[in-house]
Amino acid sequence: MKKIGIALALSAGLLTIAAAAQARTMIQNKGSDTLVNVAQAWAEAYQKVKPEVAIAVTGGGTGTGVAAMINGTVDIANASRNMKDKEIAEAKKHGVEPKEFTVGFDALAIFVHKDNPLNEITVSQLAEMYGDGGKTVNWKEVGVEVKGCQGNQIILISRQNNSGTYVYFQEAVLGEKRDFKLGTRDLHGSKDVVDLVEKTPCAIGYSGLAYDSPHVKKLKVKKDDKSPGIEATMDNAISKTYPIARPLFMYTKGEPQGDVKGYMDWIMSDAGQCIIMDKGYAPLRKLTCPTAAK
Repeated sequence: MKKIGIALALSAGLLTIAAAAQARTMIQNKGSDTLVNVAQAWAEAYQKVKPEVAIAVTGGGTGTGVAAMINGTVDIANASRNMKDKEIAEAKKHGVEPKEFTVGFDALAIFVHKDNPLNEITVSQLAEMYGDGGKTVNWKEVGVEVKGCQGNQIILISRQNNSGTYVYFQEAVLGEKRDFKLGTRDLHGSKDVVDLVEKTPCAIGYSGLAYDSPHVKKLKVKKDDKSPGIEATMDNAISKTYPIARPLFMYTKGEPQGDVKGYMDWIMSDAGQCIIMDKGYAPLRKLTCPTAAK
């Protein structure tokens, strides 16, 4: 009888564990590499708020996340640009009405090697460096010589074309109808851009503000020749005084429901917004947060 009692107790325990596992919700979240570190921090913090809800976060770029949301393989797509018209049309073909949420703001920072004497750059100078047909190919053409840069040839570091950061830079800096020039070094992740600029004296690259590093130089950006150089900072992103500041988005399959809605509401709350600020991006509103948001 004692053995039977133990067996019944073990069986009951296993059934309880199985029921708990079945009751646990899994939210799939994929997309922008700009947002991936913030998304992971949100997911970890939310586990303490609602342990019964797990959030699986992966990067891969805005285009990848949006495609997965359209195909129904993820619940939330992270994006560092707006969905394109053709993506919205494709979503509707699949019976999906994307719901857009602005979750924060970013200043798209311009990085050069720490030995580069340049301190500021105009949007038009960036366009002439990166844009198809652009004639600026040498650092002397913007008034500097770079120590350790053979021939002062500009090496352009960019992102892959499935990246929202790539698309935003193209639209905001090059102009919507202008392509990137051939010969850019296209990297998968935001951190990869900064790491390569750090090791390459001739390089210039663009990346999200959260990937700023003391091992590279961040240039001030001027809207035009007559405008002052503006630093890429959280405050300047919020005020939109920085010329290439942008909103950051999450998309859901229609109006979110249940645990997905609860998660999105929490991201918009002070707790969620303090985390995005702690990770180096600008929140939706001015906040007073703990030194390290958790």
